[in-house]
Amino acid sequence: MKRPKLKKASKRLSCAKRYKIQKKVRDHTRKLRKEAKKKGVSKRVKKDCGVPSSAPFKEEVLREAEQRRLQIEEEKAKKKQAAKEERAKKRKQDKESASKEKEPKAKKARQDENGKPSGKRSTPDKNSKQFLCGEINKVIDASDVVIQVLDARDPLGCRCPQLEEAVLQRGGNKKLLFVLNKIDLVPKENVEKWIQSLQKVFPVVAFKASTQIKDRAMEATKTRIVASNEVLDSSRGQVCFGKDCLTELLTRYAATTEKDILKVGIVGFPNVGKSSLINSLKEVRACNTGINRGTTKFMQEVLISSTLKLIDSPGIVASPSNPPASMALRSLQVEEGQETVLEAVRTLLKQCDKTQVMLRYTVPDFRNSLEFLAMFAKKRGFLQKGGVANTEQAATVFLADWTGPKLRYHSKPSEDSLPAYLSETVISDMQNGWDLSKLKMANAETLKGVKFPYQSSSISFVSKGPTAGLLNASEIVEDKPAAKVAQKIEMATDEPEQISEEPNVTEEPEKPEQTEQTEQTSLIKKPTKVHFPVDVNLSAATASADDAYDFNTDFK
Repeated sequence: MKRPKLKKASKRLSCAKRYKIQKKVRDHTRKLRKEAKKKGVSKRVKKDCGVPSSAPFKEEVLREAEQRRLQIEEEKAKKKQAAKEERAKKRKQDKESASKEKEPKAKKARQDENGKPSGKRSTPDKNSKQFLCGEINKVIDASDVVIQVLDARDPLGCRCPQLEEAVLQRGGNKKLLFVLNKIDLVPKENVEKWIQSLQKVFPVVAFKASTQIKDRAMEATKTRIVASNEVLDSSRGQVCFGKDCLTELLTRYAATTEKDILKVGIVGFPNVGKSSLINSLKEVRACNTGINRGTTKFMQEVLISSTLKLIDSPGIVASPSNPPASMALRSLQVEEGQETVLEAVRTLLKQCDKTQVMLRYTVPDFRNSLEFLAMFAKKRGFLQKGGVANTEQAATVFLADWTGPKLRYHSKPSEDSLPAYLSETVISDMQNGWDLSKLKMANAETLKGVKFPYQSSSISFVSKGPTAGLLNASEIVEDKPAAKVAQKIEMATDEPEQISEEPNVTEEPEKPEQTEQTEQTSLIKKPTKVHFPVDVNLSAATASADDAYDFNTDFK
């Protein structure tokens, strides 16, 4: 019966009707059970009692049964996989036949005589070294002025002789300029010495990039909010020093040239602050930046003004012939998996003053890099299951401090002779066209505004000199796997190093030369276990004690 104002009828029944239905269901079920009993059919599955415990050879019977069961399952899996492959093969054939029917005639005509279609152009790998070298060469060719960004903590190690020589050899009257970035992480006396040393070769601009640049959307939101005071905007990370000096220098040089727009290429090793410099001059996050090295993969043009355009570039590829300390700071071996983070930390600790590292990271005295990382991990709370120190994470944080804009360390300038590609005439040509007197005054104003760290709070670092780079794809040689294995075995079998308290650490004397076969066998050999003789006579071991038991007489 359908009730009024309701879409569906009610499912409720009277008690008499419901009881009648239940009775009929019981009778029907009882009838089916009786018929199944007469026929001898039962739904219950008899339980397998298994092999009795008193049965002989019970273990062998169980083992055979298990093997039989595994064999049956393996056969079923093989049949299932074969059927799956057959279906996939059939689908592939149907797809190929359908594509051939729809293929245009012009495409069929381009096929080779062997019946294979003409190969498509493969897209270049943006992570390959050949691609990065090609992008850097494009930036050098397209630039009128090349700015080499140097990390103020190790300016000599950030210089690339191959890059400077390539810029000087290119035509078009290209100019080379140094930008000393991250000056807020180095003592003021050290920065002044480096500026005086580098000014002898090329013009130098002291610079401190802003590390809190917002993107365009955040900048538009920020303009709607008017702050009551400008104290927050003048924080240490927000303020950029040296921006006016560099912009005015480039604009004044652009006025002396006949070109409408001056193109300036920004080059340097990874994580020296190339993209941050462009963002600071643009005052907008135009280029991607990050703590991880190798963020920029291709060249990018950014228009600063109507007469000035900057070109961002990927980091220079470091040559494998460089010292290990230079490779740990300037190359991407850790990111590419060619070197472990522990090896990079071990190399860096050798170039530092041990006492200064202990004071900076507030750790007690340590014997080797592994012990330092264990204490550093416990200090930061990098623990694994069971309270074990996570040395891998601690090493990653330590390396990020050294390559990122956080750790304060410095290196002393050295007075070396000029390289072969630099002469007095070349230096005079590079310095011609720049207003060096105004540049010197602007650098002095920049140094007055920056808050520098104290000499005691900065770690002394031993620089390994200029870092060689690779600019030609033909110079890149892939490492052989055998050499990598031998290097890893050599690092694993090396004894723990003792870090000297003096910053200038002398290298260990070389071992006498051996034949190649003996070196290979010594690297491949595994360390054998050492067995010590143990005295099992308990009475002899306890005879010296007064209250010791005599196990040979007391426990019989």
